[in-house]
Amino acid sequence: MNRVTMADVAREAGVSLMTVSRVINDKGDVSDDTRQRVLAVVERLDYRPSGIARSLATRRTGTIGLLVPDISNPFFADVARGVADEAYLEGYSVFLCSSDEDTARELEFVASLEEKRVDGLIACSSRLSAEDLSGALARHTNVVLINRRIPDLHAGRVLADDRAGACLVVEHLVRTGHRTIGLLAGPPASYSSKARLAGYRAVLEELGIAFAPELVRHCAPTDRGGEEAAAELLTLRPDITALFCYNDLVAVGALRACAARQLAVPDRIAVAGFDDIAIAALVVPPLTTCRVPRHNIGVEATKSLLTQINGEPCNGCEIVLPVELVVRASAP
Repeated sequence: MNRVTMADVAREAGVSLMTVSRVINDKGDVSDDTRQRVLAVVERLDYRPSGIARSLATRRTGTIGLLVPDISNPFFADVARGVADEAYLEGYSVFLCSSDEDTARELEFVASLEEKRVDGLIACSSRLSAEDLSGALARHTNVVLINRRIPDLHAGRVLADDRAGACLVVEHLVRTGHRTIGLLAGPPASYSSKARLAGYRAVLEELGIAFAPELVRHCAPTDRGGEEAAAELLTLRPDITALFCYNDLVAVGALRACAARQLAVPDRIAVAGFDDIAIAALVVPPLTTCRVPRHNIGVEATKSLLTQINGEPCNGCEIVLPVELVVRASAP
């Protein structure tokens, strides 16, 4: 069976190709009677407009790009699900690019998404410098950053309240008797890592505990990174009674490091994470952590991006989502 074309619709409806195009793309001055006649023919012939032709007419492709550093990290998988769910509801498809924490690959993906003419880009990037990221994203008209602030970049921003979350966790640890608290921070360039370090330091100083830089170790945001950093820190400072970890994966690694040294959790040492991914409730002992609304971050980022795509300016608009403390057996 031959594919139905716009010309077939025009011939059956007794109108010009231009009129059919105006009806399909909802543009131009077309009478209600003519519009209804064309739409009836479209339905009867089961006409499916060419995606390429429609994108040329509307200057849109119906696609958005999503850049994440590591899709195997459950945090970013949950964010991606939120993006995909909201995009689907609004009739958009998503190009997902996972850079595997590789800055060169991130830049390549940004350029590739530009070539694909995506209508907008959501970037969860912590590895690229602000200068590199600004330069790469400058060619994209519609941009939303997740958990990142770059003041000079014309972009929307959606963030979890990382600093407040760190304050909740550290305050809980101090209130339950801990005064020598190690911090397994994330990558030094990460906005979230900086914000959580700031919250950690603020609570200690507010409660009369001197901040000790030697109690802080930056690490990869993985279980292996957490295990290595915890082992190093516990060797240097065996008097530590609690570890606050950049995320739950790092905390899982910290649990392994404690087990290797026969340090009972939580009797000898408490361990707390961040994010409340699914594994946090499944490990033994289950993790005390800070719950981040990961799916909702993706949803709100997509809503913000579609607002831009639909012509509303979003320069500097920012959404900060609240977080909450979840107390479990690793740090009761």
